[in-house]
Amino acid sequence: MQDLIALAIYVAPLALIWLWYVRKRQAQHRSSVAVLEENREAGLTDSPSLHPVVDAVTCIGCGSCVAACPEMPAHQVLGMVRRKAKLVSPSDCIGHGACAAACPVNAITLVFGSAQRGIDIPNVKPNFETNVHGIFIAGELGGMGLIRNAIEQGRQAMENIAKTLGRGRSGVRDVLIVGAGPAGFAAALAAMERKLDFAIIEQDSLGGTVFTFPRRKLVMTAPVTLPIVGKMKFKETTKEELLQFWQSVERTTGLKVSYEERLEKLVSHGDHFVAETTKGRHLARTVLLTIGRRGTPRKLGVPGEELPKVTYRLVDPAQYAGMHVLVVGGGDSAIESAVTIAEEQRTTVTLSHRSESFSRGKRKNRQRLEEAQKAGRLRVMLQSKVRKIEATHVEIATPTETMRIENDAVIVNAGGVLPTEFLKSIGIEVQTKFGTR
Repeated sequence: MQDLIALAIYVAPLALIWLWYVRKRQAQHRSSVAVLEENREAGLTDSPSLHPVVDAVTCIGCGSCVAACPEMPAHQVLGMVRRKAKLVSPSDCIGHGACAAACPVNAITLVFGSAQRGIDIPNVKPNFETNVHGIFIAGELGGMGLIRNAIEQGRQAMENIAKTLGRGRSGVRDVLIVGAGPAGFAAALAAMERKLDFAIIEQDSLGGTVFTFPRRKLVMTAPVTLPIVGKMKFKETTKEELLQFWQSVERTTGLKVSYEERLEKLVSHGDHFVAETTKGRHLARTVLLTIGRRGTPRKLGVPGEELPKVTYRLVDPAQYAGMHVLVVGGGDSAIESAVTIAEEQRTTVTLSHRSESFSRGKRKNRQRLEEAQKAGRLRVMLQSKVRKIEATHVEIATPTETMRIENDAVIVNAGGVLPTEFLKSIGIEVQTKFGTR
């Protein structure tokens, strides 16, 4: 009897622990399935950037990837379904890659695109060098749009460039950096830190794509180390605050960026490259492209698009106060533009999107859109296409009718055309990824 009592003393706590574990697993399963079904019903089944694919055969169901995801607990990107890890909210995945690093059995592969939706990506090696020896790519152009990742890529790319450089020669720089967005800015600081002979050019302003974001736009960042400066402790800040910080770094470090200088031609000349720009010529042994993916704004190709009231980015929402505004697009930029303008006094805003859902928008932006709709501040037209733009009206077609609505301004946020022709002109291969790395 005493032996049975002693055994029970040991077994009972183990049984309770096992019961707690089973119930926890069941709760995780129910929660993950609920999120997965919710996204399927909403049509949010594609990730807009780099994302994980889990090999169910290899996965041991430890949940390390779920715990490692930096988006938790705000967004449940990965979940446990039938004791296996699964991407349950693809549209919330922004390509951190921490899940793959945390997997103890290498069951996770990071890929671009899907079988249904391909993404054009330049051919880039793990060290950020393209198929053209001496030309490197970092940041959004290579598929990494997240600011934290772009900064880290810029720093790592410059470290790899420094390893390839031997003895230099007079009149030829070590590296030319094209673009002063997050990746280019970090790369330039890394070049300064390593005392390289470099130049950095930017066709617009400091921040690149970030500079073109709407006023007061929240920039989703995470703590990251910036060369020379140290750790940036931002977690969630506005465009203005981030640019102000970068400007202060530019002043204190003495970084010299050549603004309003656009790269027009790049050719190989023996052991170096000759870069023709709008301001002159640069000779460099290596080139780092951090020019982003937008390239030329994607146009609608409809009559009236040449009218002065049509623009391809939002800078100041206040200029649209009291106007009838049409925003075209289905990504974060379009949603943010529509919601921000709708907050202005006496403004009528219509958001037109050709698909059935906003699958490319972040959850937080989709929630803001739903709130604005419920409050009656804007109208959403899904499965719609602009047919004609007139001086005072726009014509929009839906599956059931064609509408002609009053309009004072049109903002097209339909993304950009990847600078494929430019990349091909310098020999860089561009591949369409359908769920591959």
